[in-house]
Amino acid sequence: MNKYKLVIFDWDGTLMDSIGRIVSSMQNAASNCGVEVPSDALAQSVIGLSLPTAIQTLFPSADETMKKRLSDVYRQEYVYDNPVPTPLFHGVEPLLQQLSEQGYILAVATGKARAGLDRVLKATGLANYFAATICADESESKPSPKMLLSLLQQFDLTANQAVMIGDTVHDLNMANNAGMDAIGVTCGVNDEATLASCKPVAIVHQIHQIRTILLPQVVAEVD
Repeated sequence: MNKYKLVIFDWDGTLMDSIGRIVSSMQNAASNCGVEVPSDALAQSVIGLSLPTAIQTLFPSADETMKKRLSDVYRQEYVYDNPVPTPLFHGVEPLLQQLSEQGYILAVATGKARAGLDRVLKATGLANYFAATICADESESKPSPKMLLSLLQQFDLTANQAVMIGDTVHDLNMANNAGMDAIGVTCGVNDEATLASCKPVAIVHQIHQIRTILLPQVVAEVD
């Protein structure tokens, strides 16, 4: 029997290898708007947060007009102008298919806005795997637990019946704030030591390795 009923995934850096595009889009937006360009590390540190929260964190002295301009230029960069590819990580679709076949309910909780998530769900063809998705512009930015609590309410589940999977401390702290188990993946923003500080129940280096934790019976049969 599965320990959890609901498996909730972050998107960027967890299912999709989009870190390079996010970072360079934010840096290009800053350059185009004439403000100080954040370093790679600083730009990575806000991945997973809502765009307004990320902009506020990176450019705290910008006025509201500049923050809006930065947001608009970032969206243009990320969606249309930036050529950096954003492939799914290896093994994502087989993992989602196997989890679904074994009775897990799958969901997404992401710092993306709804329009952005819907766009990538359509582009990747993964939408049908997820029973629910929730975005930062529909709730509160990570690490607030609101997105996770909303998903629990939707499926009438308790926190101990769900697990959050993500690549950043924002994901894992969101789970901690919801009283929910979390699994860290190091294929995105944060390394193992940083993720371990949030005390996840497990850490894997590639997303397909989630199989060994949530699908041990399937792995045993295959191996």
